[in-house]
Amino acid sequence: MPHPAPRERIAGAPISWGVCEVPGWGHQLPAERVLGDMRDLGLTATEFGPDGFLPQEPAAKAAFLEGFGLRAVGGFLPVLLHDPGHDPLGEVDLFIDSCLASGAGMVVLAATTGTEGYDERPELDDLQWKALLANLDRIADHATERGVRATIHPHMGTMVENSADVQRILDGSRIGLCIDTGHLVAAGADPVAITLAHPQRVGHVHLKDVDAAQAARVVAGEISFSDAVAEGMWTVLGEGSVDVAAMIAALEGSGYQGWYVLEQDLMLTDGEPAGEGPAADVRRCLAFVQGALS
Repeated sequence: MPHPAPRERIAGAPISWGVCEVPGWGHQLPAERVLGDMRDLGLTATEFGPDGFLPQEPAAKAAFLEGFGLRAVGGFLPVLLHDPGHDPLGEVDLFIDSCLASGAGMVVLAATTGTEGYDERPELDDLQWKALLANLDRIADHATERGVRATIHPHMGTMVENSADVQRILDGSRIGLCIDTGHLVAAGADPVAITLAHPQRVGHVHLKDVDAAQAARVVAGEISFSDAVAEGMWTVLGEGSVDVAAMIAALEGSGYQGWYVLEQDLMLTDGEPAGEGPAADVRRCLAFVQGALS
């Protein structure tokens, strides 16, 4: 069976329209607006977005997406992984149900801190790291048994954030990585180097660009993650500190056949956007990636 052309592997993400799971994260646009914009931009696939954005029941979720001509990719699932007394498989199974009902194949795990938001990040002890790594392998194996794939997403303000955390995952578990270019660069890591060193572990990709100077202020504790987002820390692809073109070249050169998900994390602090709104930036991101894949 032939693999889809690279341009057919570009997907949208509701976070580019400011739709996020964090309480108080700005104005939340309705799904009809976001998915309609995606369709009008020529995107053919999307991640699910947070709970409550799409219909909860798996078949209804699938039908809703189909109404906009969009395929489901899967999506982002924040889950507590480091607590030895907490079993995350129930939450993961509910998410996989939605994936299977809508033809999606990817569970993108984020190792949540156990608190809301991404502004504070505790240090894990060895026992907690052991629980986290064991849960990642359990989830990866369980997802495979159910016919989908699980990856772990390094993300600022979670328990897997920087290059040391990623290396611990690579050394201590079997799970694949969701390479998020912006979050890795923001945390001081090199997504191109990680990809070239471990191409077989890359299962999913979020293309994101970042103002590295602003991100450094977050890492140094000078500004909160949410405040930095509100100030525009995440930029249009090709306009920040990430060499997105080099990332795409490394992935294509290593035989990557997965999705390229466009993400420009956005916080709508002034209510309903005027005019075209967030779709204008997504259009520029899409054009950049299409050019890089030409």
